[in-house]
Amino acid sequence: MRTRTALVAAAAALAALTAGCSSGDGGGQKAGDPVSLKFLSLAWQKESIAANKAIVDEWNKANPGIRVEYVQGSWDNVNDQLVTSFEAGDPPDVIHDDSPALAGFASRGYLLDLAGKLPADLKSDIPQAAWDTVTFGDGKGGQGVYGVPFLQESQVIIANKKLLDAAGVRIPTPDDPWTWDEFAKISKKLTKGDSFGVAWPLKSPVNKVLNLGLNFGGTFFQTDGAKATVKVGPEEREVLRRIHDQLYKDRSADPSALGMGTADPLPGFYAGKYAMLPAGVYLRQQVAEQAPSGFEWVTIPPLKGTGSDQGATSQTLSVAADSKYPDQAAKFISFFLNGANQARLAKGDWLLPTSAKAAADPSMTTKENGWDVATASAKNLVVAPYLKVNGFDEWKSKVATPTLQQYFANKITLDEAAKTLVDEGNKVLERYNK
Repeated sequence: MRTRTALVAAAAALAALTAGCSSGDGGGQKAGDPVSLKFLSLAWQKESIAANKAIVDEWNKANPGIRVEYVQGSWDNVNDQLVTSFEAGDPPDVIHDDSPALAGFASRGYLLDLAGKLPADLKSDIPQAAWDTVTFGDGKGGQGVYGVPFLQESQVIIANKKLLDAAGVRIPTPDDPWTWDEFAKISKKLTKGDSFGVAWPLKSPVNKVLNLGLNFGGTFFQTDGAKATVKVGPEEREVLRRIHDQLYKDRSADPSALGMGTADPLPGFYAGKYAMLPAGVYLRQQVAEQAPSGFEWVTIPPLKGTGSDQGATSQTLSVAADSKYPDQAAKFISFFLNGANQARLAKGDWLLPTSAKAAADPSMTTKENGWDVATASAKNLVVAPYLKVNGFDEWKSKVATPTLQQYFANKITLDEAAKTLVDEGNKVLERYNK
């Protein structure tokens, strides 16, 4: 979902996962003793860690017979570390991860199918589009639900309000968003002298492009059963071409920002060099906390193409298949991710709750720091097509990332980029389709 800072050293995280991280073999459990569960959390922001720990404490006070121990993990190399603990038969009972990791774990039998373990009120509170991000094949021809999705990210635009107002630009609403054509015209209008209408930080371009591609129905993949092939047709080309046009035709986007990470353009944004930054909703936190005194900014809703869909992945909680207490673990997850708690977790991470009850919480609908616009953008989220593609990670790293970087740097044409993405990409996916 985003680049995360490690909270603990990899060695420490590995030790936590392998040194008795599950609830044990149950052999020493005495009648009347509380059940002990390990909860591996990957929360990393101060507010998020505090919210996670507070909810665990509340659970433990209300459920003395099922004790949950909070284990602090790190997003850095967590999946490699989890494989080690899975193979050793000693994983955490409750696992925080994200949906792209679940498919492989599910197919290898590491995770419990939660389809029959969750209460009806939790299932109905989370929309099907979010459940789709955690529903995968079990490696035996069936489908299962291998996590509970609870946080998601949408792509919005963070804009300098004073510059927009000075140019007489309409501030859009979730019910009346900008189209991509409007966005292009406004970007040109806001480009003056050494200042640009927009900065596109595309150091890691793939997920952003693929998620935004759905604005025009671009999926980039087509599937036939478990077999996937790369597709770059007219729909997929729309977002690619429009970003490229801003860079080299309209010259409303700064080419020097291409090699930047998401937050790198912020100093220039504060200084007025860029009027707008397309970014994930979480970037609002840095703007709220770091912007100079008096700096006015606004959150612009997702753009509209032929539609407004965006690809989404989810942060998730899963239960290890080797947990000795799967029912208790599922019960804890149901408490941890109820509507009120999801609102707390979303505020701590500056992301979007999947819970409809959480999305209606006043803290999620306030105009302060653009929460109303951010929360409304969740309606545009659908499962990212690449979540269902075996071999996506290799295609992304070996083919898509260098190809898109070359295209956005104007070193190859759109036709050349499309051909490489398809031809070289399908060579990669063929190995996974067998």
